[in-house]
Amino acid sequence: MPVKILIKRSEYHDSVTLMLVARELSHFPGVSDAAVVMATEANKGLLKNAGLLNPEANSASPNDLLIAVSGPEDVLANALARAAELLGQRQTDIATGEYRPRTLRSAARANPAVNVAVISVAGRYAAAEAWDALYLGLHVLLFSDNVSLEDEISLKRYAVEHGLLMMGPGAGTAILNGVALGFANVLPPGPVGIVSAAGTGLQEVSTLLAKRGVGITQGIGTGGRDLKEAVGGLMMLAGLKALQDDPATRVIVLISKPPAITVARKVFDQALESQKPTIVCFLGEQQQQIFRVSETLKISLKGAHTLEEAAWLAAEAVRSAGFPRPTGDASLSPLQPTASRDLKAIEFRSRLNPTQRYLRSLFSGGTLCYEAQVVWRDLLKEPVFSNAPLEAANQLPDSLLSQGHTAVDLGEEEFTVGRPHPMIDNDLRIRRLLQEARDPEAAVLMLDVVLGYGAHPDPAAELGPAICQARRIAQEAGRELVVVASITGTEGDPQDLNRQAGALGEAGVVVCESNAAAARFAAQVLSHHS
Repeated sequence: MPVKILIKRSEYHDSVTLMLVARELSHFPGVSDAAVVMATEANKGLLKNAGLLNPEANSASPNDLLIAVSGPEDVLANALARAAELLGQRQTDIATGEYRPRTLRSAARANPAVNVAVISVAGRYAAAEAWDALYLGLHVLLFSDNVSLEDEISLKRYAVEHGLLMMGPGAGTAILNGVALGFANVLPPGPVGIVSAAGTGLQEVSTLLAKRGVGITQGIGTGGRDLKEAVGGLMMLAGLKALQDDPATRVIVLISKPPAITVARKVFDQALESQKPTIVCFLGEQQQQIFRVSETLKISLKGAHTLEEAAWLAAEAVRSAGFPRPTGDASLSPLQPTASRDLKAIEFRSRLNPTQRYLRSLFSGGTLCYEAQVVWRDLLKEPVFSNAPLEAANQLPDSLLSQGHTAVDLGEEEFTVGRPHPMIDNDLRIRRLLQEARDPEAAVLMLDVVLGYGAHPDPAAELGPAICQARRIAQEAGRELVVVASITGTEGDPQDLNRQAGALGEAGVVVCESNAAAARFAAQVLSHHS
C-alpha cells in the first residue's frame, strides 16, 4: 500500500491533540492506516513496523511532526491536507466567552481558594511552571516527565521547607481529600492513607481495597525517582508524616520500586515514629531483606511482596483496628492458589502447540509491568526480557521486538514522547498485539487495563475487537492464543469495571481479579509446558 508523509518542521502539539487528529485521519475515506507523531527514533521505529515509514521521514528530527498515511495514491494528498487543516483548527480554537487564565499566577488571582496546581507541559518548561506554583504557595502535582534530577531535588527541598507537597515529576496519580488528580479512580472514603512513588501502583492498591469495601483518606504520589539516593525520599517522607498526623488515617501504605538502602532506612525510621500500622511495598524485596529490625518493630511495620499483597495486608489491618470487616474473604491470602484456576491453566495449555513457549505482555502501567516480573521471577524457569527489567541483564535489546518471555512497558518515555500515553490511546498496544499474534512462539498474551479519570473512556470497545483479530490470526496459522488481563478500576469509574470485564470476556479474555493474579495465571499456563 502506498505511503505518503508530511513533515511539519519544529511544530509541537500536545499528545492528546495528536491522538484525536490521527483518529479522525484514520477514518478519512480511502485511508487504510494513519499516524500523527513527533519524529523521535522510537516513533520512527513504530511507524516502520506498521508499514508507515518511507525514506523521506529520515530527514525529520525529534522536534518535527510526522503525519503518515497509507492507502490508494489518489487519496493520500487530500488526507494529508485534511490533517494539516485539523491541526490548524485546534491551534486557533477560541474559548466561548469563558475566562481562561493564561498563567498560573493569573489563575491563582482569579480564585484565591485554589491550593493545588496540576502541571502537564513539555518537560523543558515544567520546572519553571512548578517554581511559579510553589512561589504562589500551591501544592503541585507535576505530571510532566523529562525534568532534570537537579530540578526535582531543588523543587522538593523548597516544598518541604515551606510545608508544601511537590508530587512529581512524572506523578500521574493523586487523590487529595476525595478529589482525583491525573489518572485516578472513583474510590470510597475510608481509613487507609497511601503514599506512592508509582501512579499505577497507587491505583492498583486503592482499587483492590475498594473492591473489598475499604476506602482511603489520601493518595499522595511522589514521582518515580523520589526514593533514589540523590532525592532522598523527600516527598515520601513528607507524605508519610502528613498521614501520621492525620487523625482520619488509621492505616498507612507505602509503595515504590526498590529504593536506595539509605532512603529505605529513613522511611522505616519515620514509619516507626507512629503506632499506626504501616504496610511497605517496595516491589520485589523480600520481607527479610527490607526489615533489619527486631520482632517488636514488626508489629507496626509489615512488608508486602506485591501490590496485591499490600492491599490484602492493609485490609487486614483495617479489620484489626476495629473497623467493620472488609467485604470478601479476608482470611484468604492472595498468595494461595485456587484449584479451579490451576485446572483452567492446564486446559489452556493443552490447546497450545509445541512451538508456543513464551509469554508476551503489553502494559500501560509501568508499576504493573514491574509487579508482574516480580511474580514471574519466582514462577518461570527462563528470564523475562523487558524495556523496564528487574535486572539489567534482562534488558530487551530492541523494545519494538520481543524475545523469549517479554514484558513491555508501553508507558516508558521512549514510547510516550510525541504520542499519547497508552492509558489514553490504545493504538500502539493494538499494533503490538497483532504483531505478537503473528509470532509462532507466542503462547500467552497478557494485558493490563487501567480505568478511571483521564483514562480511555471505553478501552474494551477497542481492545476487544483487536483481541478477537489477534486470536483469529493465530487460529488461521493453526495456533491457539491465550489472552489474560487484569482490570485496575472500580464499579464507580466512568468506564464501569463490570462492563469492561464483560466485554473482554466476550472477546475470549481470561479476566483476573488483580494484576498479580493475572501474572500467576499466565505463568501457570506455561508451567505445564512439556
